[in-house]
Amino acid sequence: FKKNLETQEGKSIALTYFNHRNINEEMINKFELGYSVDKWDSLYNYLVKNQFDEDQIIKAGLILENNNKKYDRFRNRVIFPIHNVSGKVIAFGGRTLVDTSQPKYINSPETILYKKSQALYGIFQSKNEIRKENKCYIVEGYTDVISLHQKGIYNVVASSGTSLTIDQINLIKRYTSNITILFDGDEAGIKASLRGIDMILESDTNVRVILFPDGEDPDSYSKKVNSTLLSEYLINNEIDFVTFKIDLLKKITRNDPLKKVDTIKEIINSISKIPDTLKRSIYIKESSLKLEIDESILISELNKI
Repeated sequence: FKKNLETQEGKSIALTYFNHRNINEEMINKFELGYSVDKWDSLYNYLVKNQFDEDQIIKAGLILENNNKKYDRFRNRVIFPIHNVSGKVIAFGGRTLVDTSQPKYINSPETILYKKSQALYGIFQSKNEIRKENKCYIVEGYTDVISLHQKGIYNVVASSGTSLTIDQINLIKRYTSNITILFDGDEAGIKASLRGIDMILESDTNVRVILFPDGEDPDSYSKKVNSTLLSEYLINNEIDFVTFKIDLLKKITRNDPLKKVDTIKEIINSISKIPDTLKRSIYIKESSLKLEIDESILISELNKI
């Protein structure tokens, strides 16, 4: 896939795309980005020529079989290899650039090597910096990780479009107990990610949140500002999960008393996931002030759970 970037097709399609997305050569090399040409059997022929076992290349999820015909899973797509912690490629993500009838992204299927729920995009490139900074930023997609790296933010991984899992959180916990989730301004995506926050709390990890302005995601925002402004934005807009959840749920309830009750229960439920008693009591105190509700009532609700 990397070699394909040197072909005429690779240059005119994939490199043009990387150029358009402001992904520089250093990032192309760092993340080993590539291109699958617009042929049904380009990779298949290459692997057979290099004496790879047919059974293995099917098990690896690279080749599909239909009516005894074998063809490439990835065709006419830019390729994002997914590495494990030690830097070995265990799977691929491919983004289409031309064919709008196809899904925008396709990924390798689950294999012996690749368990989606246990993998994090960028963990190999970011792990040392996560340990050094004692913090891990979580974003959604491949290009978010690459764009942040290009702007000098190296402690970042992506859950690659899946909801965060316990295995992924435990993988991050090898390097830090501080996780900050970067959300774009899309309300539906935020609501879906609240479950992930509860899971992080349960694992006794500190969770914070950064919201990007409406219509922006980490990739688009990092292209609009320089490295200094991006770093400042990340520092100045980080909030703890209680503040984030209360602000978000207040917006949703809009002065409806019954919805407000549900909101309070939601927040207490999240706090109940925290194993550390001291941390729980501090969050209760904080919630009491923000929700303007007596602390003892919140404690009584917490005890019920």
